[in-house]
Amino acid sequence: MAEPGGGNSTALAIQTRGLVKRFGQRAAVAGTDLAVPRGSVFGFLGPNGSGKTTTIRMLLGLVSPDQGSITVLGKDMPQGLASVLPDVGALVEGPGFYPFLSGEGNLLRLDTADRHAEAATRKRRVAAALERVGLEHAARKKVRAYSLGMKQRLGLANALLRDRSLLVLDEPTNGLDPQGTREVRHLVSSLAADGTTVFVSSHLLSEVEQMCTHVGIMSAGRLVAQGPLEQLRFAGQSRVTVKTPDVDQAVGVLARLGLVPGTPSAGTAMATGMDGVAPEEISAALVRDGVRVRGFSVENASLEEQYVALTGAGFDVVG
Repeated sequence: MAEPGGGNSTALAIQTRGLVKRFGQRAAVAGTDLAVPRGSVFGFLGPNGSGKTTTIRMLLGLVSPDQGSITVLGKDMPQGLASVLPDVGALVEGPGFYPFLSGEGNLLRLDTADRHAEAATRKRRVAAALERVGLEHAARKKVRAYSLGMKQRLGLANALLRDRSLLVLDEPTNGLDPQGTREVRHLVSSLAADGTTVFVSSHLLSEVEQMCTHVGIMSAGRLVAQGPLEQLRFAGQSRVTVKTPDVDQAVGVLARLGLVPGTPSAGTAMATGMDGVAPEEISAALVRDGVRVRGFSVENASLEEQYVALTGAGFDVVG
């Protein structure tokens, strides 16, 4: 159900067509058509070895594709690298810093190396970035004393040293405690509210569901689904559950309405395939047929269920 990477390219922050990358005889990425709308928070999901990180590295010009095209912020890549990258902040495959320098010292050095950065505002911008990720208290501490979560925060601060049109974040909550994870989620939301497009690679489906507006799912090098989060949720089978002592009678009503009954259990009838049948129509039909309804619920397929159905992979995966 992957959508083509078509559409108006000016409305897309990232677009790829037929993107292919091989390592030897193996295609790590096989014909990916990616379409990331401007202003979206796009969750990029997939099990280990599905091609997520290779795709990200091609988007940032770190690896050259064997076939296909890439457009980032309206510019063809890698030809437009010099003009595009100043507008892109990235945290990919974990941050790397000088351990003998402080967090503040690392950011000052990195900002000095950026020829597009304004020297006159450097110290103010570094302080603001550290405060935004909650590291102002550890600004003068040497990075070798930082925990993994603190280093991850410092990597985010580096990506935020200047205003960016696009942020590419690879596992941004890696090593963070629940409070830190919530803070990153709120940070991403605030950046998107300011108009920044955020491209997030993650294996934490619950976080993606809370954070993202759009989702793309990779499996074995192929993009098997992409689109608005709600659209992907509703693409799965909705499930109606009826709690009743009249299970057989309830199953008959559900079948007559065109639903597909599942295996009933004691006191519970279930069915899927609710396309075109409103929940109130189902409940009314049950009552009309004399079914004693003690409980009635409708659940949409979760992103996790969709993910497992599309990739065949379990929930706790990385890549």
